[in-house]
Amino acid sequence: MARVFRDRWGVPHLRADEPGELAHAQGRVTAYDRAWQIEVERHRSLGVSAAFLGADAVPWDRFARQARLDDTARRCHARLDEATVTWVARYVDGVNAGLAAGAARDPRFAAVGLAPGRWEPWTPLAIWLTHHVLFAGFPTKLWREHVARRLGPDAVTLFHADGPTSSGSNGWLLAGDRTATGAALLAGDPHRYIEDPGIYQQIRLACREYDVVGLAVPGVPGIAHFGHAGDVAWAITNAMADYQDLYAERLRRQGGGVEAYGPDGWRPARTHTETIAVAGGDPVEVEIVETDRGPVVVGGPDAPEAISLRYPPRVTGELGFAALPALLRSRTVADVDAAVDRWVEPVNVVLAADTAGGLLHRVAGAVPVRHPDNRLRVVPAWEPGHAWQGWHAMPRAEVPDVAVMANERGVSAPLGVEFAPPHRARRIRELLDASSGWAAGRMGEVHTDTYAAAAEPLLALLSDLDDLPPEAAALRDRLLRWDRRMAADSGDAGAYAAVRAALVRRVAAHPALAALAEPPAYPALFAPWLALTPRVGTALGTLLAPGVLPGLATAALARAALVEVAGGALDPAVGGAGARWGARHRLAPWRALPDAPAGTASGGVETGPELDGDHDCVLATSSVPGVTDLCLRGPAARYAWDLARRADSRWVVPLGADGVPGTAHHDDQLESWRRGDLLPVVTDWDELTEERDGEEQHGGERDD
Repeated sequence: MARVFRDRWGVPHLRADEPGELAHAQGRVTAYDRAWQIEVERHRSLGVSAAFLGADAVPWDRFARQARLDDTARRCHARLDEATVTWVARYVDGVNAGLAAGAARDPRFAAVGLAPGRWEPWTPLAIWLTHHVLFAGFPTKLWREHVARRLGPDAVTLFHADGPTSSGSNGWLLAGDRTATGAALLAGDPHRYIEDPGIYQQIRLACREYDVVGLAVPGVPGIAHFGHAGDVAWAITNAMADYQDLYAERLRRQGGGVEAYGPDGWRPARTHTETIAVAGGDPVEVEIVETDRGPVVVGGPDAPEAISLRYPPRVTGELGFAALPALLRSRTVADVDAAVDRWVEPVNVVLAADTAGGLLHRVAGAVPVRHPDNRLRVVPAWEPGHAWQGWHAMPRAEVPDVAVMANERGVSAPLGVEFAPPHRARRIRELLDASSGWAAGRMGEVHTDTYAAAAEPLLALLSDLDDLPPEAAALRDRLLRWDRRMAADSGDAGAYAAVRAALVRRVAAHPALAALAEPPAYPALFAPWLALTPRVGTALGTLLAPGVLPGLATAALARAALVEVAGGALDPAVGGAGARWGARHRLAPWRALPDAPAGTASGGVETGPELDGDHDCVLATSSVPGVTDLCLRGPAARYAWDLARRADSRWVVPLGADGVPGTAHHDDQLESWRRGDLLPVVTDWDELTEERDGEEQHGGERDD
């Protein structure tokens, strides 16, 4: 019988005799702690979330069905080895055993009339796909297609940047000669949308075979991304690889079916119709069409345009789930290396270290070999040169004493097109090189750095302005004296953000980019990738370079923005030159609710505490310049794995361990996360509180 312990923050520590029993316990405790979260994700994977979330969920449900997420998960499950099938099944059995109790303690089920359902053996695979099918940002190819059609193919690279919808991370590895203990340290923070409940679940899984502490994805067994097994620890960041293709399809109705024109002429497409139930609205019919390239996710046989998506798990029936139990059993860097050889999606950069001094820096995943145009834009399905031609070998790099991964061009450069600007990676290296004797408890010094190197192009432009009105000249001089730190209490940072936002809006409204202002008629789900202003905001440094875009008089636009802010003629939501950065830069976690509660922003987003940092800082609490200064995406967790003594490791999440609002551990880590503090990883079982048999609890809360 598995035993469940909790630390003072409600984090579950699970003990069992064997892995299957432990997987069952992980599923059960996850269902108890995160019932609403994982049931929302299960419904999203099936494309049935609009049945209780309403019309706003229809675009996702349509895509989930058209992309065949659930069917792909079934295929991938069918190809798993027997041992992994059994392990996943035990987790699913645990979820099913715990869902009723978990749902009973969360009022959101009753609020929307949702009863907990039953998980299928492949549901964890479907949830994994749901989280990651947009991770590689294939809709960016729709944006590039839009740019190429309106401004010409040479303009596509203008907007190459780590965009506002991407998911990234920081990660760094210090070899033993750079640490206080002589053993390696591994630290970082994954950057994703901040959700309530959080995407990462702090947990410990211990049995006779292994004892691993780390950050799990609720609804998925094991500890995939960030784990410390005592003898070895691992972590990942997004490799920014391109491994999903979009094909322009020619479709026609023929004899009651649909045909698609490919390299070998017209061939039958697989098609059927499904119905999406919508709470408070009429049902929506969706025609599902799949060609030899993949499922059609834009348009259809009767639309002016049809585009199919080709992604590795759909093509191969492999999702890489066999890597998950192998990671738990790892004892050395070589074991981690062998485990992630089985990895498929998403494509990640992996760092690992062990107590024997082993170090690992490599890419893991599946990236197809194909024509270079496939990586850039939508390509014609009927041309044979765009077929996949095998798979890339995964690059790796040596680790002399320090390795940094921050989504920049690095070890994964041969596999991608757009990468994050180098600011975060360079700054992390500077900070690590500026000191020695690093320890896990000091990693917050790096996590919370707010230096904004990305501000330099705009500040350089301002420095060249002359003949300014007195107020604008004073603001310009003030910004040039600014220490470049995006601190919440900094009025200078707030003034910089106000000028940046004003400039972004002026650039986006300029006639040189007018052709991009009206987005193409693609599905609503892809709108965030196709909006001009966010694209300008994240690529501002590139667009400000002299002569990059003919007709764009950047100096004149910067002058106008500076005068605008200095005169206070701004939208109140943006703020003026005197506003502190934190007054507008607040946490805004996403919540899957049908209606926004009182006191929240639209879409169920409630604003939280003031935050330091910004998009290109190491403390990447991302805003979308020119659109909003709220932070919707940022560090979804922080960790510092100590290979000398695991008990000296540290971690923190944005909210807490419990997914139920109002409970003792729902948001008890928020203030520590905001300050940049790391909480201790408790490994002594005697310092934990065991739950009594038949009773689930979080501190003083019990389900009686």
